[in-house]
Amino acid sequence: RGTDLETGLDPKLVSPLNTYWENVRSMYAPFESGQLTGSSDVYEHEIPGGQYTNLLFQSKQLGLTEKWPEIKRKYAEANRILGDIPKVTPSSKVVGDLAQFMVAQNLDEKDVLEQVDTLAFPDSVVNYLRGNIGVPPGGFPEPLRTKVLEGRGLEPIDGRPGASMPSYNFDKQKEYLIDKQKEYLLKQYGEISDKDLLSYALYPDVYKEWRDFQTVHGDVSQLATPIFLHPLKFGEEVELKMGNGKAMLVKLVSIQDPDKDGTRIVAFEVNGEQWYMPVTDRLALESDASGRREKADGSPNHVGSPMPGVVIALKVKAGDKVEEGEAVATLSAMKMETSIPSTTGGTVKRIVVNVGDKVEGDDLLMEIDTDNE
Repeated sequence: RGTDLETGLDPKLVSPLNTYWENVRSMYAPFESGQLTGSSDVYEHEIPGGQYTNLLFQSKQLGLTEKWPEIKRKYAEANRILGDIPKVTPSSKVVGDLAQFMVAQNLDEKDVLEQVDTLAFPDSVVNYLRGNIGVPPGGFPEPLRTKVLEGRGLEPIDGRPGASMPSYNFDKQKEYLIDKQKEYLLKQYGEISDKDLLSYALYPDVYKEWRDFQTVHGDVSQLATPIFLHPLKFGEEVELKMGNGKAMLVKLVSIQDPDKDGTRIVAFEVNGEQWYMPVTDRLALESDASGRREKADGSPNHVGSPMPGVVIALKVKAGDKVEEGEAVATLSAMKMETSIPSTTGGTVKRIVVNVGDKVEGDDLLMEIDTDNE
């Protein structure tokens, strides 16, 4: 005060903003990474600051929290394996994915280089080695690159990837979206917007996941943030403003125990009327399934999960013929996707997981019968 640096703002009016933002931050606590201090060991592992918290969060989702110090060490090893590359988006994610993969598989730098022919590397690592994000300043590490690509039947991309990519056909993709999504999109919005089209072009999987979510849950933008982030408690009543002067009083009355299929009946009072909704309890299903999940026995006939994650795609069905190394499933853990190759050639005898199933390391995904080739 009293200097030429005075802002003219009244401290008594500014101070309440501190309380407001403290409450807002507590509301978003589920998204906190848990990193509350600086980290001097950055000089050893060289993890970029923005990725540090993301990697910590991903590690928790993979069940590797207790191995966080090891992950940081493996990050430095993964960086050396990949050629000591500049670590910016998306190259930093490639290093992080490989580091988590090494921890989950209990691999060191020597193991990776010796077992490169048989390891199911994360897709981001394979795409990097192929050249999908460009050529690193020091070139690609050899013979790692050649072995990874040859084992998957992939050709390397020379030069800038965008230079050889075909032009994106926006008109064709718009027709696809209208055809595939019309039951929801056209009914809800009346048209496919340029925003929809661009979102699909840039992030097709994320876009489809978002649309699937909206198909099931509707437009959740009307929900207040605390209601969206935190479940209602028994007896709690909230007002939902639906727009155009409409509002609903919703009260949670009861939640039944799950049945054998994991279905719970949830009872609400909506403006004084009883509403009953069947809801699938995924946690109950996963808990029940994890106790019975069969493990891969290590033989070529058993295709197992290389790490904890969620099955997001099955590329074959029982009875299909497959070649050794052919991608038969895709596993995801947060932002890391891994294509699972067939461990032998033959016929798919059985598949013991479904899309959406949560699996642990070494859980059996499918069995290949080599006798029916």
